[in-house]
Amino acid sequence: MSGLKIYVDMMSQPCRALVIFARMNKIPFEFKQTFIKEGMNKTPEFTAIHPFQKLPAAEHNNVPMFESLAIMRYLAATHEVADHWYPKDPMEKLRIDQYLDWQHHNTRLNCAMYFQNKWLQPLLQNRPVNQKQVDKSLKAMEDTLANFENFWLDGGKKNYIGVKEQISVADIWACCELEQPSMAGYDVREGRPVLKAYMDRVISDLSPEYDDAHKIVRMMVKKFGGKIPGRENEKPVSGDSAEDVTMSKV
Repeated sequence: MSGLKIYVDMMSQPCRALVIFARMNKIPFEFKQTFIKEGMNKTPEFTAIHPFQKLPAAEHNNVPMFESLAIMRYLAATHEVADHWYPKDPMEKLRIDQYLDWQHHNTRLNCAMYFQNKWLQPLLQNRPVNQKQVDKSLKAMEDTLANFENFWLDGGKKNYIGVKEQISVADIWACCELEQPSMAGYDVREGRPVLKAYMDRVISDLSPEYDDAHKIVRMMVKKFGGKIPGRENEKPVSGDSAEDVTMSKV
């Protein structure tokens, strides 16, 4: 057994991305299922690995690691990974790193906050959907999707995010984030042919690992169709939330 352990909850976008990256590169690891809803990330044992109790996390030969991109970079540096995933050339790596930094406050933040405001937080907190919050996060997400298409994909002229016409870690992390709103009933590909062609291309390149990692997402979409379980007919409220909603995963 490899000395590498990766702790994940596959409802989490960066968890899925990290698993896909490792599997695509044939990096052996022990898959440690860690369900957030069951508090498995709050135990003393897990806190010793990740002091902030977020996912994903990892251990390599008993050395703890956290933050999905930091773990990815460590794995790329310590394992045989094809150069196109995370290039050694500084100019090629620059654009990928620029996207990975940009996505924190754009693709990741805005897709996740739409999902959380529309579906996850009302479910976890047993409260009605706050339509004002949903509308705000929807606008931010749609602005991000336009920027993604227009800049990172150059209006459809680019097949992938990187400098070269090859798939990279930027595309893995991007598509995993772009999938998240589907559980809240919003398919980012609808009405966006550039984004649809891009995601279809990346998913095909990453098959079957991508589809396997997204089984739980696809199951939630099929089972609930974006509706909150048990509250399908509930009407949203229009007022402000009593408290700010923060992201629950890293």
